[in-house]
Amino acid sequence: MLDINLFRTNPDLIKQNLDKKFQSEKYAMVDKIIELDIEYRGIKTRADELRGERNALSKQIGILMGKKEFEEAEAVKAKVKDFAIELENIEEREEPLFEEIQNLMMQIPNIIADDVPIGKDDSENVELYREGELIDKGFDVPYHTEIMETFDGIDLDAARKVSGTGFYYLQKDIARLHSAMTSYARDFMIDRDYDYVIPPFMIRGRVVTGVMSFEEMENMMYKIEGEDLYLIGTSEHSMIGKYIDTITDSSKLPQKLTSYSPCFRKEVGAHGIEERGVYRIHQFEKQEMVIVCHPDDSTRLFEELYHYTVDFFRSLDVPVRVIECCSGDLADLKHKSVDVEAWSPRQEKYFEVGSCSNLTDAQARRLKIRIDTPEGRMFAHTLNNTVVAPPRMLIAFLENNLQEDGTVLIPEALRPYMGFKEKLVPQK
Repeated sequence: MLDINLFRTNPDLIKQNLDKKFQSEKYAMVDKIIELDIEYRGIKTRADELRGERNALSKQIGILMGKKEFEEAEAVKAKVKDFAIELENIEEREEPLFEEIQNLMMQIPNIIADDVPIGKDDSENVELYREGELIDKGFDVPYHTEIMETFDGIDLDAARKVSGTGFYYLQKDIARLHSAMTSYARDFMIDRDYDYVIPPFMIRGRVVTGVMSFEEMENMMYKIEGEDLYLIGTSEHSMIGKYIDTITDSSKLPQKLTSYSPCFRKEVGAHGIEERGVYRIHQFEKQEMVIVCHPDDSTRLFEELYHYTVDFFRSLDVPVRVIECCSGDLADLKHKSVDVEAWSPRQEKYFEVGSCSNLTDAQARRLKIRIDTPEGRMFAHTLNNTVVAPPRMLIAFLENNLQEDGTVLIPEALRPYMGFKEKLVPQK
């Protein structure tokens, strides 16, 4: 959410940003916010005046009563009553007007960084760089579930009966590999001075609307029937929520956290949930990075975050590339974002395995996450990034480490988490 002062002083900047985001239909919202804000400030000023006058007159009544000037006291009481009626009428309008302004402001996107490429959708994202040599394997790489099935490592048929499409049973070495990746990712980030956290897996509605846009919420979140609780789509949601309504001294910043959680997503609007794959699913697990920091540090820390993901994937012998998200591909709360994509030897193309975002103070304003600095109190900046989401990582890992004889090599970094096995041997 943007600062209301920006609407008052520079609405043209907001509209220029809407143009970059291809959301010019929201011009009217900006004008409406400005109009309602003028009305709100007017009635708030009048309400403050009435409260001040009412308090002064109340004191005057006491003085008059003490002097036994009862007739004059009654006249003043009548004035106080009139003020009370006017104040009550104003207060009935004041809170709904404030909420209307807030709801409109939450639909206006964050100001994007100056260097974000302008484009309508992900087809116009820009490649920044690649790391890792693309090796010709010299044989046809099977579909990822076919690889898993040779290890008796997945059962989609049973999952469909139990839960429906978009769920899975992982088994044996594949299940162990999944857990090994999250454990390795946890230690990878702890070794880089990130504090490890396991957060709540359900959050209240106020946190949901604080961490994401209404559109994202509708497309992603599962609501618990009869409760003010939602299943998280990523641990970022509850990790940022941890700081709701807090004031942190800047000397304790940045707060660098790495968190594990299961994730649940409706995937509304997705291009179909695959019957036989684990690329787009309703349930998965993830190791995340979250930072709360001083505004001056968020640009530098953004670079740090996504480079860690690149380093993580390269330690597992998976080639990657980094993609800068264009303006039209940025979610509304994001100031800047890059995706990390892994190489698929089977498809001979890269696919997304992680996303890194700088949200500046957009989430912090919604959730009242503030910091005390020598320059005064201000809103924090928040950032998040994927370390690893194992179902997708399993695809990249298995395809890149698969050998012609069907075995899968285990990179040295992962061996301590796999009982020091050097390779997985298929059962079928």
